[in-house]
Amino acid sequence: MIYTIHPSPLGDLLLTGERSADGLLLASVTAPGQRGAREPQDSWTRDDEAFASVTAQLDAYFAGDLKEFDLAFSATAGTAFQREVWAALDALPYGATTTYGELNASLGGSPARARAIGAAIGANPLLIVRPCHRVVGADGSLTGFAAGLPAKELLLTLEGCR
Repeated sequence: MIYTIHPSPLGDLLLTGERSADGLLLASVTAPGQRGAREPQDSWTRDDEAFASVTAQLDAYFAGDLKEFDLAFSATAGTAFQREVWAALDALPYGATTTYGELNASLGGSPARARAIGAAIGANPLLIVRPCHRVVGADGSLTGFAAGLPAKELLLTLEGCR
């Protein structure tokens, strides 16, 4: 595993990834204080250069100049169900929000499955890059964000949703 630490309006982000024949596969983006946050391990190697494209895209996003990330992700994380939910998150456009119920309905889920949708969103390893912050409560309220509601509000404000 390789990693870098990159400053952002949310604080220093921990980015992890794997090398592949085609370049970097991004595995996680973690904010300070995030629930379930990763920490660099002794066996990991810091490689700032390997993340140059990721950090450039994050900087452009936070500057308001990037609306869609173009990154390769590691396919090793998550269950099949989580990956299905994460693909739905990936399809959410910049500047738009959806609710947990709408997301559940778009995935053909029953009301009983809504809680599992929320858990899958909470397990998203790619904060910011995979836009779980665009999912809000049924009444539009900010709910459930691993990096905290102030971080979610910052991201939605940046995207013009607040």
